[in-house]
Amino acid sequence: QVQLVESGGGMVQAGGSLRLSCATSGRTFSDYSMGWFRQAPGKEREFVAAISWTGDNEYYGDSVLDRFTISRDNAKTTLYLRMNKLKPDDTGVYYCAAPSRPKMFARATMASFYNYWGQGTQVTVSS
Repeated sequence: QVQLVESGGGMVQAGGSLRLSCATSGRTFSDYSMGWFRQAPGKEREFVAAISWTGDNEYYGDSVLDRFTISRDNAKTTLYLRMNKLKPDDTGVYYCAAPSRPKMFARATMASFYNYWGQGTQVTVSS
């Protein structure tokens, strides 16, 4: 029932910006926290950012802190990730993720917290 579809990936030069979107459907979006993860070739899946169901609280991975901003538009049932000052190490496939339990956020930095994943969108940053 829960469907997540990412968009907005592409190729940019270092220092550039992109905004990713995750369109959701299948349940009451505003009751659930959401997250972004990424995975580079040959590397483990990495936590990027998470946002509480209200949008009042956010977590960020150390590698993206102060450069990326997660946000949500509950009226549009859409999650966003604005990425600024991109670096080559930001290259990877970015995944939108949603949990099965509503109104929980304390474990949102862990991949095991999430039950639903999008197909991913490729982000490539050149030097």
